[in-house]
Amino acid sequence: MIDLDLLEYLKTYLTENRKNRFETVLSQRTRHFTVATEDVYQLHNTSAVIRSCDVFGVQDIHVVEEINSKRIDREIAMGAQKWVDVHRYNSISDCIKSIKAQGYQVVATTPHEADHKLRDFDITKKSCFFFGRETEGLSDAVIEQADCFLKIPMVGFTESLNISVSAAIILQYVTSQLRASEIDWQLSKDAQDEKWLDWIKKTIKSYDDIVNHFYEQQ
Repeated sequence: MIDLDLLEYLKTYLTENRKNRFETVLSQRTRHFTVATEDVYQLHNTSAVIRSCDVFGVQDIHVVEEINSKRIDREIAMGAQKWVDVHRYNSISDCIKSIKAQGYQVVATTPHEADHKLRDFDITKKSCFFFGRETEGLSDAVIEQADCFLKIPMVGFTESLNISVSAAIILQYVTSQLRASEIDWQLSKDAQDEKWLDWIKKTIKSYDDIVNHFYEQQ
């Protein structure tokens, strides 16, 4: 439970520009859609997907590191890892179980299945878009448990895109469609307050000292 009095006190340590920026960004954040990457080998690819999540307002990304385990590339992510919630898993089964428990359908992105083309995708359902390894693609575990498949239409000789490019294309399209819809896609008030506190903690110096001072004055 967020202490709202503490939150309002902490906001006084932010500049007006920073407060306005937080307010604007949070108003565009969503958990209606989320993303999962499965054992992506190239570090910059996962980092770039995190950056795309931030750019298009997707609050969470789920990173499966069953085989490949690496730290986030800060240069590629451009600080996006501060603002997006990164959830890590040691197995794809744990990730899928968690995703489904949160009410998401598993959407397998693949050029080889055509259950849905991007323009026909049903945005009304809470969805987690799964992206696989650079060469092998998604594992059989994801394919077998997928609720649907999603394909980006391509008309050239090349049959696939880099996963970070695919993620950017898909997220740009589905989030723009989402914001033009009547769907209740924004974060709840409680979730926004939680992110306010989280982002302030990552922004201001001497956070713990400031919090201690606040409670000492009570």
